[in-house]
Amino acid sequence: MTLEAHRSGYDEATYARLAQDTAAIIARYPQKRSALLPMLHLVQSEDGYVSRDGIAFCAEQLGITAAEVSAVATFYTQYKRHPNGTYTVGVCTNTLCAVMGGDEIFDELSEHLGVGHDETTEDGAITLERVECNAACDYAPVVMVNWEFFDNQTPAGATQLADRLRAGEQVAPTRGAASVCSFKQMSRVLAGFSDGRADEGVGAGEPTLAGLRLAREHDWTAPGGAAPEQVDEPATGREPESAAVAGETTAAGASAVGHEQSSAERTPTTPADATGATPDASKGKQP
Repeated sequence: MTLEAHRSGYDEATYARLAQDTAAIIARYPQKRSALLPMLHLVQSEDGYVSRDGIAFCAEQLGITAAEVSAVATFYTQYKRHPNGTYTVGVCTNTLCAVMGGDEIFDELSEHLGVGHDETTEDGAITLERVECNAACDYAPVVMVNWEFFDNQTPAGATQLADRLRAGEQVAPTRGAASVCSFKQMSRVLAGFSDGRADEGVGAGEPTLAGLRLAREHDWTAPGGAAPEQVDEPATGREPESAAVAGETTAAGASAVGHEQSSAERTPTTPADATGATPDASKGKQP
């Protein structure tokens, strides 16, 4: 075992794999220490939380102290300092969701699961959380499972969702990906490693697009702004349990980009957007 692996607490194979992923993360940034946030997601994808081994690994890779890593890991709520469940079920209890029933949903789930905020069920399946705004007020009240949206929830619907998750059933979010992955898998995505699901499902539903559609119909514009662009109709009739991947499938079996409000539709604004080039980490500029 190498000295670095020994110091981190990971076995040599795990250390080598994490180090390879870390090199890819660090290469995205002009300054090495800027890679800390995605690296914390990376070690969380390995351990299911930001462990002492993960903190030591991040510190060693970035040449900073464990105290500096811990200061960041304890600041952001997406980093967990104790083992997390397979699924984080977050109930929005901010103003609008609370008014629409978010508090009742949380209370019902808490009693049903026998856990409180940031506590995990005995079977390790669900960690329950009160969360602040999920940026989905037009679908209130909203529940998120590993940061996938479940819109317009009710106490009964949320408890049924939790029971299905604990039973190991596949569930389909209202928008976005066609299924829910595990907390560890989602942590890896947040570290910046694609799971190939970015173009699944619908990005924006009818309530989100209503204002844009109304502005287009009435030719409304902001002062000095251009007329609103054409808004595509959102997909309808999508059955949650049989949702197909949006868009065509390429010969390699991957989802084609540019469908259902994909980010690939946006107009390139920099050379990197147009060419796919990545910053030169050694120079801090485009190669």
